[in-house]
Amino acid sequence: MPTPTRRHALAQFGAAITLGESAHSRAGDPKTAVPRIKIGQIGVGHAHASKLAVYRASPDYEVVGVVEPDAELRKQAENSPTYRDVKWLTREQLLAAPGLQAVLVETRVRDLLDNAEACVSAGLHVHIDKPAGESLPQFRRILATAEKKKLLVQMGYMYRYNPAVVLLREFLKKGWLGEVFEVHTVMSKVVAPPERTRLAEYRGGIMFELGCHVLDLVIGVLGKPKDVTAFPLHSSALDDKLLDNTLAVLSYPRATASVKSSAIEVEGGDRRHLVVCGTEGTFHIQPLDNPAARVSLSKARGEYKKGTQDITFPKYTRYVGDAADMARVIRGEKGTDFSSEHDLIVQETLLRASGLPLKD
Repeated sequence: MPTPTRRHALAQFGAAITLGESAHSRAGDPKTAVPRIKIGQIGVGHAHASKLAVYRASPDYEVVGVVEPDAELRKQAENSPTYRDVKWLTREQLLAAPGLQAVLVETRVRDLLDNAEACVSAGLHVHIDKPAGESLPQFRRILATAEKKKLLVQMGYMYRYNPAVVLLREFLKKGWLGEVFEVHTVMSKVVAPPERTRLAEYRGGIMFELGCHVLDLVIGVLGKPKDVTAFPLHSSALDDKLLDNTLAVLSYPRATASVKSSAIEVEGGDRRHLVVCGTEGTFHIQPLDNPAARVSLSKARGEYKKGTQDITFPKYTRYVGDAADMARVIRGEKGTDFSSEHDLIVQETLLRASGLPLKD
């Protein structure tokens, strides 16, 4: 039997799990069947483009086609189980597909915003993979157009529906950690030389590419920072000029946050973590990808005792919660959990943390 704390964690994460189960039950019962949402994907060049498998497996969606104009990328994709038997279309064909409601934008980062803007202009909901390009004005324009047309723009930050993060949000909502005064994050790995060369084309380096995931979480806890100071370094012996050892410090009136990301940390995935320190407690998630949490409280809160306790969670599969939530938003069952204001703050802060200009 699960421990009481694990039962509570499972209950908090239950929203994302239940979404998929309820959709499945509706799809299987002719009396309550809900039409599947027609969705397509533009691009296979993003590192997370294989998330299409989540949507293909979901009873909420019908994947109508995939776009990839680059012949080499398409050939590689055709050999992957993720894309087996998909219908390959041009962008014009996809956007004109009857009944299409949403598009996953999974191109190389440099092409994300142009394709997202085309989708929103065509009246389609979009999931944009991270980060949201290098042009803050264009991203702001996309969000404004989507808001005017009542369309969802969902960003592909992969820890938003992580069960430990969901539980952390519940602690913060209830005030159980008191006033937050420190947040620490690390998001690192070892990046192989060929991939380093590709990433080096982005001036923000590994902070821009990888640190964005945990920066999204920091903004979710503390909001917009007063100041952002970037410490970008190239620490590898390789002569590719990739900023592979990066740190950003975010300053708030009564708090500080550190965001660390490197491309050279051996077994860096195991040390990926988020620590939130408040005047009444500390919530430490590590590792992020297979989450576990250690929580320390100044006094008992609900079923959580005074002192330190460890909490375990069910296995976390990326993007299942995101896909389920998108379906509910598109069907009008709920509003978005992440506002356009939040996404703009994340993008502006990311550019500053990466040492990039805001007006490109």
